Order: sequence, then C-alpha cells, then structure tokens
Amino acid sequence: MARYIIKRVLLAVLTVFIICAITFFLMHAVPGGPFNREKALSEATIQALNERYNLDKPKLEQFYLYMKNLLHGDLGVSLKNGREIKAIIGEAFPVSAELGLKAMAVALICGTVLGSLAALMRNKLPDRIIIFFSTLFTAVPSFVLATLLLLIFCIKLHWVPAWNATTHNFVLPVIALAAYPMAYITRLSKTSMLDALGQDYIRTARAKGVARWKIIFKHALRNSLIPVITYAGPQIAYIITGSMVVETVFTVGGLGGQFVSAINNRDYTLIMATTIFLASLMVIATLVCDLLYKIVDPRIQYD
Repeated sequence: MARYIIKRVLLAVLTVFIICAITFFLMHAVPGGPFNREKALSEATIQALNERYNLDKPKLEQFYLYMKNLLHGDLGVSLKNGREIKAIIGEAFPVSAELGLKAMAVALICGTVLGSLAALMRNKLPDRIIIFFSTLFTAVPSFVLATLLLLIFCIKLHWVPAWNATTHNFVLPVIALAAYPMAYITRLSKTSMLDALGQDYIRTARAKGVARWKIIFKHALRNSLIPVITYAGPQIAYIITGSMVVETVFTVGGLGGQFVSAINNRDYTLIMATTIFLASLMVIATLVCDLLYKIVDPRIQYD
C-alpha cells in the first residue's frame, strides 16, 4: 500500500505541475495585461511595473521564476492591490470552506438516505416522488436555483437579508450548492443499493433469517457506498472552494468571488494561486477517496 501511495502522490504532483503550466501560458496568451485600466497609465509607469513583477522577461523565464518561488511557498502578491496572496486566500477560503462543507454534508446525508429509500420502495409512490425531484434538481443550474431562492426568500418574503451573507444566513447558499450533488447522489445511491440488494450474499443472509435492518445497514448500504465515495471526493474539493456564481449571487465573500474578481482584473498572480489551490484540493481529495475504498470494502487490494 505504501508503494501505491507514493505512486499516487508523484502523479498528483505531476498533475498540479501540468495544470500550472497550462494556466500560466493560456493566461498570458490572452491580449491585454493586468495594468490596463480605464485611466491609462504612462508608458514609464507600465514599464516600471512590468519590471517590478518580472513581466518584461520571456514567458519561459517568468514561468521558471514563478515555479521557483512557489516551491519556496511564495505565492506572490496581488498585481492590483499589492496584498499577499496568502493573506487573501487565508481570509476568503474559510468562508468558502464553511459554505462548501455544509452543502456537501447536506448533499451526502440527504442523497444517501433518499437514494436508499427509493431503492427499498422501488416502483412505489415515494420512489417516483424522489426520482422526480432528483431529476428536477439535476436539470436546474445552480445559478438559476440561487436566483429563485434569492427572489422568493429574500426579496418577496423577507425571511433572509438579501445582502448579508453572515454565518446564520448560509441556509440559502447551502441549498443552492447542495441541490445538484444531492440529486446526483440520490440517483447513484439508488442504483448502487439495487445492485447490492440483488447480490448472492444478500439472498443468503435473508435465507439465514438475518434481520432486515441488519441486511440493509451492515451489508447492502456499506457495499453501495463505493460509487458515492468515488463521486464525493472530487465534488467535495470542488464545492469547498465555493461556487463562483452562487457566491456572486449571495455576495458571499469567499474564494469564488476572489477568483472572479482576479479574472476580471487580469490579476495573474491571484489567478495562478487560486487555480493551484483548487487543483491541489482536487488531487488530494481523489487520493483520500481511493484510500477510503479499503475501509469501506476490505476485499479491495492496492497494486
């Protein structure tokens, strides 16, 4: 298993490096620059700023210098306000993490419960209602649902302040973020549960007179969780960084909003830092999920 972990870690490092390279060169290929403003700066000022941030050097040399600083833990400073990137991420990420973890917890718990219930009551009314709403939430984009929630509960009913994303008002962003993964996990859990319930060991347990609740929770549910874990790993990493559109709709001061602002302002260093941060979370979450397979199903062997 140690050999497998080492191979996966090396592959993860290579993946992050490739993402860094692609992001860096595509970002610099777009016309314009970070110092292009409505009020034009003088040529001397732009030249001095380019020299200050190494933007006057060839692209390969810029990439080498950036990766060299990155290996020393230096993410640089924002090209727009001069703030340390670490400080910006340190302020924005906890907000996105809180929102994302709450949304994913809701999606995992509700999706697994509803999917299992639909499987146990197959072709009955509860199953059809659950599948109808899971299909609906799968089809509705998160920004549409977020806008509807904002319109109904904030503007029409005045139950939640429209422009105040404090902790106790995270309920609407959580619903908007959790709707799609919850619907997907519901359908995934139903399929996995039906497959598990049709296995020989389930029929054997029933023939031996094992209690129904024990068959469901100890045998069927446990073995049906593997596809859910496969989906949940990368999804947790994605959702924990915050949905850019949902954060913008509810004016949540998270990492998603910072990323949108960085793109609009052509803030190269902030774009690179947030992209690397997201990529690292994705590969780490995928690795952790692969290791969790062994806990869920001891029969799995790592080569």
